Amino acid sequence: MDELRQTENESAELGVSATKEPTVGEGADGRSARPPVKARFTRLALSLVLQPLLIIGSGVVVIALLGLAQRNGWISAGSVSGGGHSESAGAATRYICPMMCTPPQNEPGRCPVCAMELVPASGSSSDDGDSPAISIEPVARRIANIQTTSVESMSVAREVRTIGELSYNEGAMKTIAAYVDGRLEKMYADYTGVVVHRGDHMALLYSPRLYSSQVEFLLARRSLVQAGRSTRTRTRSSAEELYHSARERLLELGMTSEQIDELERRDQANSRLRVCAPISGTVIEKLAVEGQYVKEGQPIYRLADLSTLWLMLELFPEDAALVRIGQAVETTVQSLPGRVFEGRVEFIDPQVDPKTRTVGVRVVLPNPDDLLRVGDYARARVQIRESQSAEVLVVPRSAILMVGSTSVAYVEVEAGKFELRRVSLGAVCGDRVVVREGLAEGERVATRGTFLIDSQMQLAGKPSLIDPTKYVAKAMDDEAAKVAAALEELSAEDRKLVEAQQICPVTEMKLGSMGTPIKVDVNGRPVFICCEGCREGLLEEPSKYLLVLTARRSDDASSSSADAGVPAMPAMPAVPQAVGPAPAVPAVPTVGPAPNVVPVEVEK
Repeated sequence: MDELRQTENESAELGVSATKEPTVGEGADGRSARPPVKARFTRLALSLVLQPLLIIGSGVVVIALLGLAQRNGWISAGSVSGGGHSESAGAATRYICPMMCTPPQNEPGRCPVCAMELVPASGSSSDDGDSPAISIEPVARRIANIQTTSVESMSVAREVRTIGELSYNEGAMKTIAAYVDGRLEKMYADYTGVVVHRGDHMALLYSPRLYSSQVEFLLARRSLVQAGRSTRTRTRSSAEELYHSARERLLELGMTSEQIDELERRDQANSRLRVCAPISGTVIEKLAVEGQYVKEGQPIYRLADLSTLWLMLELFPEDAALVRIGQAVETTVQSLPGRVFEGRVEFIDPQVDPKTRTVGVRVVLPNPDDLLRVGDYARARVQIRESQSAEVLVVPRSAILMVGSTSVAYVEVEAGKFELRRVSLGAVCGDRVVVREGLAEGERVATRGTFLIDSQMQLAGKPSLIDPTKYVAKAMDDEAAKVAAALEELSAEDRKLVEAQQICPVTEMKLGSMGTPIKVDVNGRPVFICCEGCREGLLEEPSKYLLVLTARRSDDASSSSADAGVPAMPAMPAVPQAVGPAPAVPAVPTVGPAPNVVPVEVEK
């Protein structure tokens, strides 16, 4: 209050009235209910200065305590906060080039080939190393809509579509030619396309030579009748021979048996011969005109039976190799929409056309209503079986990824785990493809999302469609390193013996593939086996398994001699050494270069 009065006095001295209007919070005596000014300033100072200082100090203390705890090993860096977890995860992150120019790297940067920024590899869980498998999280699988189906075994056939040309049935064509010289006085079939039946008159031929042959036949017939009344057998035989000879001459001159019989009944020669149709069919070619003089053998008509036609197809050799005689072929022609004609394969050309590199296939088509026309083009569908066996393995076409000559599929070996498989494919049959090798019946393959799975394999640096042999090569290198490490534990002398023996005689596996080879003494001869489990079998039947090594060594020697271009030298027989009362049997040659080992006879 003293300060307030002093302030009022100072205001009065300056000529300023200290009188003011009552404000809210003032009492009747003019005193204010508000806190003192000094208290307000103190409170403001505390809120603006001391409180932030307290917060900062508390944070410093907490950080110091966390650092002390981490230094003493009470807590780990990854469990402190989210930042520590990210740092730990980043240490295991692999970085890849988006264009897959280089293998995955352990540190970020730029690709040394294309200079693109390296990106972190996929976060999908996967197996370590170069295993040809990757695991897809359930959430990622649902988002990518990855679907699988089973490998099925069924009988399938693929449809080959081709175009062929209709042609005459060459086995049902006939040529009518002149059997004797003469003049065509009348042409009954006077235009191409006339339909005739067997025995119909085609032309009238005048021939003096035919007339004289008919006269000789009638004379021979009369002689035969007279000889029949004679009692001499020789006379009757001569007359019969003359009669049959004259009859055969008329057949050779073009007369039919019916015409000759008519000549006998009429008993009068005729210089005109009616040429008859030998088959029923259509005149496809008229080669002479009325009044023309024709020589012996000159063609007059050409007939074709159009009740059956040939469809000439051209198939690729790989397709023609699966076509069989008698196989059904469906045919359609553009002029008869909706009509399907079914024929049968009658002939397959044994040669490949050197110009078109195709194989000719002939199909016989029935044409009872003469709807099909020669020269028309027809579309043919041939159902070809991929395999002559009853069933083959098939998968949907979407399950196969192909690039060049490489084909792969992803098999779900476990729930969410997909493994890369190289496959050998057969023919494509509709929406399915035949798998010859690489898959087994009942296995589940991915049919949707296969490209996503393959991209995850690439991002993880694993074998993929681009390089499916990566794991195989590494596996071979690992196997060789494993064998070399196993042989390192042997002495130099034993290592030479193992390298010469190469395989275990019991399992025929490569020595060292199952660990350090085990040395077994068989009647004084050192033999190495792959594992302890082979010892009992080797000791029970030593001669059987030693012969395996002998045959192996002989094959290697023959192969080496063949490669060198010289004949293989026969193996020198070992000197037998009797052991016990057992009868002597040929000893097995020693394996390996050990000179101090004497081959002995194996006791039965």
